[in-house]
Amino acid sequence: MAEINKQHPLYQEDLQYILKTDGFEQLHGKRFLITGATGLLGTCLIDALMLANQQGAEIDTYAVGRSKEKATPRLGEYYDDTHFHFLEQDVRRPFPTLLQVDYIIPLASNTHPLAYAQYPIETIDINVLGASNALQMAVEQGATVLYPSSVEVYGNARGNDQFTEDYTGQLNLSTARACYTESKRLSEALCQSYIAERGANVKIARLSRIFGPTMLMSDSKASSQFLLKALNDEDIVLKSKGEQLYSYTYAADAVSALLYILLHGTTGTPYNVACEACNVQLKAFAKYCAEWAQKEVVFDLPSETEQKGYSVATRALLDTKRLQALGWAPHYVMQDAVNRTLSILRHEE
Repeated sequence: MAEINKQHPLYQEDLQYILKTDGFEQLHGKRFLITGATGLLGTCLIDALMLANQQGAEIDTYAVGRSKEKATPRLGEYYDDTHFHFLEQDVRRPFPTLLQVDYIIPLASNTHPLAYAQYPIETIDINVLGASNALQMAVEQGATVLYPSSVEVYGNARGNDQFTEDYTGQLNLSTARACYTESKRLSEALCQSYIAERGANVKIARLSRIFGPTMLMSDSKASSQFLLKALNDEDIVLKSKGEQLYSYTYAADAVSALLYILLHGTTGTPYNVACEACNVQLKAFAKYCAEWAQKEVVFDLPSETEQKGYSVATRALLDTKRLQALGWAPHYVMQDAVNRTLSILRHEE
């Protein structure tokens, strides 16, 4: 399948929306280190920063990835730009000591079920060592870390409540998925420890399930599989009854929220990132994709390998009052966000 058409009018509209994040001008002339640069959020964030440079922002971006060659389809258009620097390295290794940056955003992570099931040790190491190296570098340089945590730190729901930031979670350590949830929780603990012991400046965002046109074609999340099926003009396959109720966020909204927390958030205070208009059951997500492709929703049992990485949580809604009180609000509603994602990837207007 073709890579995203970054010149698509809808995607350019998304990027312009991100640049309107309140206080964005404070980032002009700053230097970012972004790991997971070729991922769903990393690509969208970097595209926004590079577009800002076309408008005179002069932001330097150090994008970290394991392979420059593999990153070329996602970020290759920036390789000759003097404000863009690709660092080919594993985030489990310390960053170059000569590198000077203002902001560090460690986005590198295995974030889909097959990865949890097949590479649980790697998943833990990438999250924990990636966070540790980012925090150590930040302390040495006086940089700010924006840590992208996850709704997964809450585990299973307590009744019908939404997760508030003070909820401590109910987790099952006997599942393969625990490699992700526990390493994210430990990484947050590292953030708080670096704040307390070494005076680090760390902002924390707890992201809901994210989707958007910068998704990787290898993503095994249910939502990503729905989108891929629609793009291939196939029926949408549900691996369950689809009654799971989750908070979702469109990628452009998620990037806008990350930057807002970076600019306005309080050190050490976690902020839930979600969109109430995107709180839907899994079968509704599937239905939106099917309607766009004019196909049907069908049901199929998952393979044993897939099942190992699936979430056992049937309800995971994020309460976003704290972030709203800070002044941020989402822009995209669910059906529009799904349609935008598919239209951009299909290269349709």
